Amino acid sequence: MFATDSLPDSPAFLKALVSAQQAEIEHLKFIIAKFRRMQFGRRSEQMDDTITQLELALEELECVRAEQSSDEPAASEEPIEPATESEPTVPAKPKRKPLPDHLPRESVEHLPVDCCCPDCGGALKKLGEDVAEVLEYVPASFRVIRHIRPKLACAVCDVIVQAAASSRPIARGMAGPGLLAHVLVAKYCDHLPLYRQSGIYAREGVELERSTLAGWVGQCNALLRPLVAALQKHVLSGDKLHADDTPIPVLAPGEGKTKTGRLWTYVRDDRPAGQETPPAVWFAYSPNRRGEHPQMHLKSFKGVLQADAYGGFNALYADGTIQEAACWAHVRRKFFDLHKAHASPIAAEALRRIGALYAIETTIRGKPPQERLLARQDKAVPLLDSLHNWLQETLRSLSQKSALAEAIRYALKLWTALVRYASDGQVEIDNNAAERSLRTVALGRKNYLFAGSDAGGERAAAIYSLIGSAKLCSSPASDVTSPPSNPSLIYRLPTRPNSARCPVQPDIGGTPLYTASTPVLERLSGGSADPHMKYPG
Repeated sequence: MFATDSLPDSPAFLKALVSAQQAEIEHLKFIIAKFRRMQFGRRSEQMDDTITQLELALEELECVRAEQSSDEPAASEEPIEPATESEPTVPAKPKRKPLPDHLPRESVEHLPVDCCCPDCGGALKKLGEDVAEVLEYVPASFRVIRHIRPKLACAVCDVIVQAAASSRPIARGMAGPGLLAHVLVAKYCDHLPLYRQSGIYAREGVELERSTLAGWVGQCNALLRPLVAALQKHVLSGDKLHADDTPIPVLAPGEGKTKTGRLWTYVRDDRPAGQETPPAVWFAYSPNRRGEHPQMHLKSFKGVLQADAYGGFNALYADGTIQEAACWAHVRRKFFDLHKAHASPIAAEALRRIGALYAIETTIRGKPPQERLLARQDKAVPLLDSLHNWLQETLRSLSQKSALAEAIRYALKLWTALVRYASDGQVEIDNNAAERSLRTVALGRKNYLFAGSDAGGERAAAIYSLIGSAKLCSSPASDVTSPPSNPSLIYRLPTRPNSARCPVQPDIGGTPLYTASTPVLERLSGGSADPHMKYPG
């Protein structure tokens, strides 16, 4: 029981005490609700399971529909009467796409049984032909390539001549480059552990022990080191970089348990700013999360580093060679959690204001940096000024122990880094490029359970670098640069930083912060239209 005898009789003191306790209660409720959502809510894994179940249900419906249609009379047997206006029409099947031109063609000619006319017995001549293409699948198969080097002897001097032996990826190894590439892609891209691959090959009649496959992976990693080093050089040579990290369980030798290592990702992708430089990602492994690791990784980098608020990056910003750019998706997440837990009108207003910033970005994605910069200076800077003033005023009216105050302080503390993008047309509004690059790691982590050692973590980082870069380069530029065709999609903002497609922002009302009638650069230089940029980098 709370002792009340020692409390003073001052009403002001009691009101202050009750207010502080109420704020603490609300803060604890918010934390509990947040942890409950993390444990039982629709996390990404659970959402993926739901989507999988829906896809399975859709497949079943399509199978039933196809089965029923196969029992119906053919079009030639029963004519189809046109539907009347009162009758509902069945949705037409999607138009069949032509088969890809790059696939090899194999022709099979079907001739009549008789070479003469069945009516008069006369000779037949070709009038034309009907061609129907059928897509077939030839199962992947092993084959043995025999490299034969004949020995030739001179008939005069008996000198023996023989061609040099062809090089192999692995010295004296029996695996060809295609098989080695398949093993690496299956493990690090399709998330098939080596023991599962061994079982698959066994069904084809080829016995490849897991230890043999592991040896190939290790030797391939040694072969690919120069390529990974060149990839690292390319990534770090840019002027802007996305960075993030994720935990990876690593087996601790001799302890029978795992420790937590880290995989750091560094992404160079200038396509949203209209650049044609090939995108790439470089992964690095470390046995822990100490700040010394990113400092070592980025010791040669100069430019803008877009990352979260991890303190290990702070030393990089000390001398000014690297400028910090923060992530608005992280800021929005904090207010989204509050709005989800309490339906807070203050959190809803913050979401609306941040949504207006993202709406601007959808219109300039893929545009040249100068065009993006001008648009941000004209449209985003007034919104940022208004948002900054609103956050400061709102903070003064809240209990400093409340979760809302904590979310606002987080934004204000990072404000200089958050508005960095408004003064640089190459910088993005968030760090989602790095977040997306870590998805492959998360999927692999669910299948591998853990890395075998620190060396295994470094090996995974190297292969992930190559696979991740290949995925970035193979993805159409329109996936990154084109704004959504549906205007309503501008409100599909990231709920969590690592989400590419996010739930639609709830209808929280309010009037737009920016309109066409808002004076351009009205907040610059004390309200006058100053041509100089706001938030100089």
